[in-house]
Amino acid sequence: MKFTLSWLHTHLDSTASLAEIVDKLTLIGLEVEALSDPFETFANFEVAEILATEPHPEADRLQICTVKSGAGEQKLVCGAPNARAGLIGILAQEGAVIPANGMVLGKAKIRGIESRGMMCSGAELGLSDDHDGIIELTDAPKIGTPAADALGLNDPMIEIGITPNRPDCLGVRGIARDLAAAGLGTLKDDTAQAIKGEKNGSTEIAVAGDTCPLFAACRIEGVKNTESPAWLKARLSAIGLKPINALVDITNYISYDRGRPLHVYDADKLTGTVSARQAKNGESFVALDEETYELRDSDCVIADESGVLGLAGIMGGLESGSTLETQNVLVESAWFEPIAIALSGRHHNIDSDARYRFERGVDPVSVESGLNLAVQMIVEICGGTVCAPVTAGQMPDTAKIVTFDPSRVQALTGLAIADKDMQRILEKLGFEVKSGKLWQVSVPSWRPDIDATTNGADIVEEIVRIYGLDEVPSTPLPRANGVAKPTLTLAQRRAGLMRRALATRGLVEAVTWSFISKAQAEAFHVADGLELANPISSELSHMRPSLLPGLMAAAQRNADRGAATINLFELGHEFKGATPGAQRFAAAGLRAGLAQAKNWRGAAEGVDAYQARGDAEAALAACGVNPQGLQILPIGEESGIDWYHPGRSGVLARNPRQPMAVFGEVHPALLQQFDISMPMVAFEVWPDTVPAPKANADIARSALALSNLQSLTRDFAFEVAAKTRAADMVRAAKGADKKLIEAVRVFDVFEGGNLPAGMKSVALEVTLQPSEQTLTDAEIEAVAEKVTAAVEKATGGKLRS
Repeated sequence: MKFTLSWLHTHLDSTASLAEIVDKLTLIGLEVEALSDPFETFANFEVAEILATEPHPEADRLQICTVKSGAGEQKLVCGAPNARAGLIGILAQEGAVIPANGMVLGKAKIRGIESRGMMCSGAELGLSDDHDGIIELTDAPKIGTPAADALGLNDPMIEIGITPNRPDCLGVRGIARDLAAAGLGTLKDDTAQAIKGEKNGSTEIAVAGDTCPLFAACRIEGVKNTESPAWLKARLSAIGLKPINALVDITNYISYDRGRPLHVYDADKLTGTVSARQAKNGESFVALDEETYELRDSDCVIADESGVLGLAGIMGGLESGSTLETQNVLVESAWFEPIAIALSGRHHNIDSDARYRFERGVDPVSVESGLNLAVQMIVEICGGTVCAPVTAGQMPDTAKIVTFDPSRVQALTGLAIADKDMQRILEKLGFEVKSGKLWQVSVPSWRPDIDATTNGADIVEEIVRIYGLDEVPSTPLPRANGVAKPTLTLAQRRAGLMRRALATRGLVEAVTWSFISKAQAEAFHVADGLELANPISSELSHMRPSLLPGLMAAAQRNADRGAATINLFELGHEFKGATPGAQRFAAAGLRAGLAQAKNWRGAAEGVDAYQARGDAEAALAACGVNPQGLQILPIGEESGIDWYHPGRSGVLARNPRQPMAVFGEVHPALLQQFDISMPMVAFEVWPDTVPAPKANADIARSALALSNLQSLTRDFAFEVAAKTRAADMVRAAKGADKKLIEAVRVFDVFEGGNLPAGMKSVALEVTLQPSEQTLTDAEIEAVAEKVTAAVEKATGGKLRS
């Protein structure tokens, strides 16, 4: 919301300085986001007159000018073609900052001649695009007058941020009311006068539907639309609005002055009764932005008997708008249901000042007062004969009374404020108060955000922000004796540990959208009900059923920018359904491209599933799971997870019925679907499958047990069916003698050759670690027989000779 200081003073009688006003605005909750003070912008600029000119001895296009300013006479070099004796313009003195480019002006020598200061063009002052000559002041102000005063730019512009609950401050009068309540002056009386119709108007109006309960209008005949007066154009220009003509400028002005959007129609372009009604499917109109909009039956429109005139509360139509030739006008002032306006504006993607105000809640009482002010200004500026105003519908009942206990102020804020002071603040803000043990507070019509549902907290907020939030005492929170209890939950601690573990393995954390495209969602089997009703983009239309789609898209964007090795992970929620509790916290990651770039030792190597397995095991280990106790299982069809390569993926679990993680190569068909050409492996881990540690478990670590005896290894080669899983063989071998066998690993797999069809050879290396005495050959042979028997029993294979 933008306004100028002089504009504020039309509603606020105050002697406060600009700095005091700016500080107070922020203190009462209307945060100042920008301040443009022309006196600061044009510091060291003043009115000056060129007394004489003479040619520069070293340059044909330059002149040496003798200039008279408030500090006396000085010489400067000027190249402007219109520089001449008697010209009065703007002089930038040494130290001035040129608005157009930010250059700090200093003393200079130009072709050997000392030059002090610079006569400025309109472009250099940031006032126009004219840079061919010095700006000329025709009103001949006094020499030495500050440039801001001479140029009529002595009105600071203030911009404040308006929160959605304060539509009353989308008008300058609402801001002035708050400042007056805060003690920075007095709110001036409203100057708008009731309309006195000189004749009966010929335009009839009507309402139909619930979107527009109240519609008022007034016809003015014989107006002379013209250019707006200077004061009106200056105020609109100062806040970034382009003056168009008096009729349009008046409605724009009132929108910012009172927070009351209006519209002016060329009455000669209207046919029959003008009504506020619901649109009919298939209707369309050309708006003021020259775009054609197809309407729905949920849109509210202003229409006459010939068709749609405009989209109610959002934008008027091009054909019925006023022009400089307009002689008879119909001024519209109406109240529209905020949610309906928001939905229509969002559907048609139209942003306008009117929509911005109506969807937040315009004061319904301003239907009449806004129309009064508009008619008054039009007659003053454009003349004309005013017809009797007409009204259709009824004003919505917005009356609200809040039962308020004054003691709530101290209970919620710690401030002890006298009852009379609280009552004074509320009354200055427009509330009506009936005091007693419990107050009955009538809420003004321009405050739709305040009601009784907060048990008086809304009223407390109004009192405290005006009294001064800086007056709220700083009170330390009670501090418990002893060691503070942990503040992080188990899930939060595990998340932090997983982040550290994955980062240690070279993965970089990413934060992607919780929303993905329809194609991505369907590829990962999104559940019903997870499509957004109002997506911010067509590419962000569904809640993600997995973290992988976002990571895959991020990896592809990195690859498009030349990255050859991409290692990413993310922690967040995935959504398995639309019901409460159907979301799940997960950790996921992927590696794409090269695991190792080509070098002098060998060729480049791509990523593989074993790296993803290591990442998943590291994440589970961070949650307290011993990877040695995990089973590696195939991904079952019942899981619904089919985005991994079926032969190069697996599940990590303690219990086959409850997977803790999945890993593997991403399915080639999925990569092709999303136009990803690089190899990619991924993993997903679900920390909630890891049981919480026992409440009374001993957190002390067991003593480190190391043997001073030499370990030894024995190799075994088994002939087994080709479908036999190596993990089953490793688990069987480990279980043969848990006391002596320290580790088992697969070091060779062979198929073909002399082996029968459907068979393969798997070689295991078994590490034995004695702890009490060196093993004898007989003891080693006994362990070997146990290993052979265990593997043969588990797999149905046999030891190769």
